[in-house]
Amino acid sequence: MIILAVESSCDETAVALVQDGRKVLADCIASSVEMHKIYGGVVPEIASRKHIEVIVQLAEQALKQAGRTRQDIDAVAVTYAPGLIGAVLVGVSFAKSVAYALGVPLIPVHHVRGHIAANYIAHPSLEPPFVCLCVSGGTSLIVDVKGYTDMAILGGTRDDAAGECFDKIARVMGLGYPGGAPLDKAAQSGDDKAFSLPRVHIPEAPLDLSFSGLKTAMLNLIHKAQQKGEALPVSDLAASFSAAVSDELVPRTIAAAHQTGYGKVAVVGGVAANSRIRRDLEAACKEQGISLYMPPLKLCGDNGSMIGSQGYYEYLAGTRGGWDLNGYANREISLSWREE
Repeated sequence: MIILAVESSCDETAVALVQDGRKVLADCIASSVEMHKIYGGVVPEIASRKHIEVIVQLAEQALKQAGRTRQDIDAVAVTYAPGLIGAVLVGVSFAKSVAYALGVPLIPVHHVRGHIAANYIAHPSLEPPFVCLCVSGGTSLIVDVKGYTDMAILGGTRDDAAGECFDKIARVMGLGYPGGAPLDKAAQSGDDKAFSLPRVHIPEAPLDLSFSGLKTAMLNLIHKAQQKGEALPVSDLAASFSAAVSDELVPRTIAAAHQTGYGKVAVVGGVAANSRIRRDLEAACKEQGISLYMPPLKLCGDNGSMIGSQGYYEYLAGTRGGWDLNGYANREISLSWREE
């Protein structure tokens, strides 16, 4: 089964062709990140306009790259939530028009479910159940992946997402936007014990996360140094911050693995590309005898392949979108597209 998959939830426009949920025939991506850099973050209107400009060409490019025609498409999968609502609606509208014109099923896919499915592409042997740490610019969740379409939240952030904090801190330190990669690079030569930063524990919800206090502590350190005219110890700050974020994420993920008893952990999302988090997860899983699954860096960010992979399993589960399919800025991962 060949699925045409569409992803447009933020600043990447992506169209892919995926066969049987695990084989990527083509994955074409166009990013508008360069246009957002001067603003220090994604401008929703700009992102939406760029999606409109390139989405048709990307679909044609994907077909050409895969050596397929429109008649080879068996279904169309699309991210319908969560994301920037204008951006999401561009992808949903395009996917509906293609599915209608070709007379094939339309499959709504939750963006975070798609990220989880990136590991099905990277690791063909991986099957549910497992615990998945989902960390990106807008998401910080620990998910119980009971089945391909049966998921529940075990823990999540009470405030800011880890990825949003990386971008904000990197921007204030003068590392630019997006900040994840340059901050990670700066941390390589820094002392992760140079600064004492807060770690949060929520007694009534031990798997929940919180990053607002950590972000505020970092901003205060940076602003005080700037006000005193002191040189900013960028590498030490980056290393200390990365260690603090990892200390929030990794122990809770391991605790969730023990709580479920699955013995399998996956990590997905843009922040999953962070070398400190990957290294700490590898060490913790090895020590605890837990199998760890991480996607390659190219599958950590937003892409169409992951939507096509999850779309296949949604299709097998009977998920179908009607022509009334809408986009949503927020949507819990456990809900189907018709559930409120």
